[in-house]
Amino acid sequence: MNKKFTQLSQVAAAISVTTLVGCGGGAETSTNITAVDASVPVIDWQLVWSDEFDGTSIDDDNWTHEVDCNGGGNNEAQCYTDSEGNAFVSEGSLKIVALPAEEGAPKPYTSARLNTRYKADFKYGRIEMRAKMPEGQGSWPAFWMMPTDEVYGGWPRSGEIDIVEAVNLKAANAEGNPENHIYGTLHYGQEWPNNDSSGQAYSLPDGANPADDFHTYAIEWQEGEIRWYMDGYLYATQRRSEVRYNANGDATGLTHRGWYAEYYEQGTGELTTHWDNAPFDQEFYLILNLAVGGSWPEAVNETGIDADAFATGQTFEIDYVRVYECASDPDTGKGCETVRPGYDSLDDALVEGAAPVPSPPSTGIPQNLTIFDGTPNPNWPAWDCCGGSTPALVEDAGQGQVYEFTFGEAPTVMGFISRSQFITDPEGEASPFDASPIEETGSVKFDLKVTSLPNNATTNWLFKIESSEGSTFAELPLMDGYVGPSDTAGATPEQGVWESYEFPLSTLAAAGLDTSAIDVIMVFPAWDTGNGAVYRIANVEISQEGGVTYPELTIFEDGQNPDWPMWDCCGGSTPTEEMDDEEHGLTAEFRIGAEPTVMGFITRSAAGGGDTPFDATALTDGGLLQFDMRVVNAPNNAEASWLFKVESNDASTAVELPLAESVEGQAPSEGEWQTYTFPISDLQARGLDVSGIDVIMVFPAWGTGEGAVYRLDNVKIYHPDSGAETPAGGITLFADTAAEQWRIWDCCGGSTPTEEIDDAEHGTVAEFRIGEAPTVMGIIADDGHSYDASSLLTNGAVRFEMKVSSMPNDSSAPWLFKIESIGASTAVELPLSASLEGAEPVQGEWQTYTFPLQTLFDAGLDISAINVIMMFPAWGTGEGAVYRVDNVEIAAQ
Repeated sequence: MNKKFTQLSQVAAAISVTTLVGCGGGAETSTNITAVDASVPVIDWQLVWSDEFDGTSIDDDNWTHEVDCNGGGNNEAQCYTDSEGNAFVSEGSLKIVALPAEEGAPKPYTSARLNTRYKADFKYGRIEMRAKMPEGQGSWPAFWMMPTDEVYGGWPRSGEIDIVEAVNLKAANAEGNPENHIYGTLHYGQEWPNNDSSGQAYSLPDGANPADDFHTYAIEWQEGEIRWYMDGYLYATQRRSEVRYNANGDATGLTHRGWYAEYYEQGTGELTTHWDNAPFDQEFYLILNLAVGGSWPEAVNETGIDADAFATGQTFEIDYVRVYECASDPDTGKGCETVRPGYDSLDDALVEGAAPVPSPPSTGIPQNLTIFDGTPNPNWPAWDCCGGSTPALVEDAGQGQVYEFTFGEAPTVMGFISRSQFITDPEGEASPFDASPIEETGSVKFDLKVTSLPNNATTNWLFKIESSEGSTFAELPLMDGYVGPSDTAGATPEQGVWESYEFPLSTLAAAGLDTSAIDVIMVFPAWDTGNGAVYRIANVEISQEGGVTYPELTIFEDGQNPDWPMWDCCGGSTPTEEMDDEEHGLTAEFRIGAEPTVMGFITRSAAGGGDTPFDATALTDGGLLQFDMRVVNAPNNAEASWLFKVESNDASTAVELPLAESVEGQAPSEGEWQTYTFPISDLQARGLDVSGIDVIMVFPAWGTGEGAVYRLDNVKIYHPDSGAETPAGGITLFADTAAEQWRIWDCCGGSTPTEEIDDAEHGTVAEFRIGEAPTVMGIIADDGHSYDASSLLTNGAVRFEMKVSSMPNDSSAPWLFKIESIGASTAVELPLSASLEGAEPVQGEWQTYTFPLQTLFDAGLDISAINVIMMFPAWGTGEGAVYRVDNVEIAAQ
């Protein structure tokens, strides 16, 4: 009920449409309550407070009159008074009456608003009212709750719970029918005017009107959930947001988008977003009031205020107000739920909130994005926000295919967008772009030609870019990005000429943009000044010059890196720089004496290093730790095993491996230079936190190295694709054989899948045979191993080929695809026919199946730790099936 003008002024439209116009937004429901049996309230609801209004006056121990003419923060037309004419008790009910004010009064109407603050404050429970609503254009009765102590800050950071509101009951709606909706709403989030809300409307069946009779309105409020009821029927459920995490503990999105809180942390003073029970985890007090007019009711139905409806007064009549506590668990309010089927479904009663979606963690991998280069990107359609037009692909003599945007009378903005609700191409997916790895070196670039200037030819042209569904943005004058001779730049784009524009990402970040989840790019004349404008856009991209540049670290090459000195841990020696052959030149030489030790390179200040740990996060997809090594003298112990060890963050994590487990798979051979390569992804999979590598060691096993002399050169951490236009990425799990640390697998049937020769095109393939025992089959990673596909989220897919040699005995058996993340913590199962190809298996034919990673991620899969891929007839239906699989990969589409 509080401060709703900003929100409502932009959505003043008839509430006959399915989107709720008013307090909180959300979907209307109009349910036949005889079709579903509402559950009987649980006996553990215990009455803890009530006002039955059985006396002769308002109980001052329960209620306080608010006296003011402030218009409720909503431009309302009444003064609230403590006059008995506006609020009184008689015949067993409370009457709140809105009346015309005396001539010359500050407002044209008087009414009453009562609250229980510091007299009856509650946290969790069932709050219930039986009441008969007033009617008429301009009437706005409400039963609602506000926080007793605003612990999270000013409205609505500390929350607001609207148990029931109604506006303009019996006034005509857009279809000419009597208005009969009620509304239940929450307010929360950022401080006004950037407040958020969510709610749902409801109407009784058969046109029954809340102004004709008494009805019971209630909420059940427990930790993390609030439910709304009318006459015992649950019509809305709202919940706290639930954050989705990957295997690394990073937030990647929301499994449910509900409410949220934004407040200043006491310890740090930082304004922080919280996706927990706040703000609805504190005490709230009750409010009863009847407003006249205001921004919401006056903007809908018949609009304005019908003076005739209030000529003799309108009455909000309340039979009782009751508060119950859940006796089974008063501290959380849980255990007394009155629910029905569908109460937790977004297709029914569950309401989606307005919480911002946390930005997925940056993969750290620098990439470029082409939004439009003559061919539409289905993930980034051209878009008219609010004007009702459809941007058109047209042929331009200078640029070929371009997008043309046309402004009419309706105020609007236009550009390109990657949010799910605006993507209509079945092959498109919402694909916010993580530009943070190229924030310092990259830019947003496009070409623009104005074919017709706006009617207001001198209007300002703007460039705007948003991220995370508008939670951050940057807006700059378009001409700030003009690329060309400075003496040719005008105040506005020149008509009829293609001009280039470039906005550095660093500038946009400084202007407030979070570059990790860019999802809208706009170019437009300033709001409501664009009528008549026609312009074309081409070559839209977010990129950096010179292709993709990965971070890299050179530790030793023709001399040591002073921040990463050579190091003898425990033997007391000082490694030296020595000349070797012409190819290697200056090298690092290590000599092990009688004292057990390990040797290598270190960047910890305590060991004389430069204290510059290396963040290899951006290299987890394809990056390498590599060095050359020559054993000058082997250890005295001929059986000594040679080891490689890498540590991070002051040894908080470490990985130790035999040198023979390098990509080359070789042990040292005395006198020869040999190269050793360890993929960063493998080190991470074995437990290394690659974000702070600070020690690299090569040595004979502890206590076995005496007598060893060896040299290292070309010690570096790098990505072989650095400088390429696009990173390769991806992994092949089976092609002629299973990938290292992966194997073909029968889960539960006891068989051993085999490798068989197929046709000339496929060569060696994986063959699976299902017997009597129910099972699933596919490809699985070794224990503790998985593949992080996060960098491929926006453009990657799981793809494989399959041929059925023999169908199952049960010819109706459905064929399924299933993928899991490490420990089966998340999984997605789909019919094979849900692939992009939409194909069912055909016996004897090789067929391709493609499942976009974005689809799997949206369905709940943690793509940062994929470790099982399965294809099989449904459980218990596969007996007799023989099928072959090849070219199984996770890769860019």
